[in-house]
Amino acid sequence: MRPLIATVGRRTTNSNVLRFSGTIAAEAVCDAVLRAGGEPVIVHGGDRAAIAEIPGRLARFDGVCMPGGGDINPDRYSHSAHAHSEAPDDLQDEFDLAVTRTVLGGTGRGGAGAGRPVPALAICRGLQVLNVACGGTLRQHLSDGPVEHKNAPHEVTIARGSRLRQLAGADTITVSSYHHQAIDRLGAGLRAIACAPDGCVEAVEHGAAGILAVQWLPEDQAATRSYDQALFDDLVERAREGAALAVR
Repeated sequence: MRPLIATVGRRTTNSNVLRFSGTIAAEAVCDAVLRAGGEPVIVHGGDRAAIAEIPGRLARFDGVCMPGGGDINPDRYSHSAHAHSEAPDDLQDEFDLAVTRTVLGGTGRGGAGAGRPVPALAICRGLQVLNVACGGTLRQHLSDGPVEHKNAPHEVTIARGSRLRQLAGADTITVSSYHHQAIDRLGAGLRAIACAPDGCVEAVEHGAAGILAVQWLPEDQAATRSYDQALFDDLVERAREGAALAVR
């Protein structure tokens, strides 16, 4: 059976196929998980009572995908809002932080009580939420410079010896970028493992938890670039291994 991959839903106030607000996931993310052999399942945040139940709700899943989205409320890392910051969605922040902290705590089918981390892939906003959950801060707006980060491809250099370097099979790759915020102070337990030519941190990993996080959008090119699809393949493979160990 396909490992179940909890794909964190994104709240939206409207959609052209719905009468009211909805919870959605990018089709490209779901496609990449399916290609990797996993079963993407959209997890709905609900209200604060449902968010409080996230540790138990995630316990049935084999892995977690934390996708991109809007800006995090800067109050979460004790900063004032920048002029270019988007209006925050506090319920989405609470949901994403609850999922991230659950993953950091090792709760999941292959995690809690088993001494094993929960396999997770964090993308774009997912990386930023991870950094904030670990006590880090964000640069709220990247000014124009030699590297265009908003809706443009650019190169990323990967640290040798990292899991990401092994997956990518190259020291430098070209990624699809769509963000205007980035890591400032790195959170506790995180290690920067890739950067853009301007020094912007593009990927991190957690020393104890099973989280690999990238700032770019690997789903954009996953169907045609093996190094982007490899991130989803790795997530599903780690989920499959954890699920097998959990039933022994």
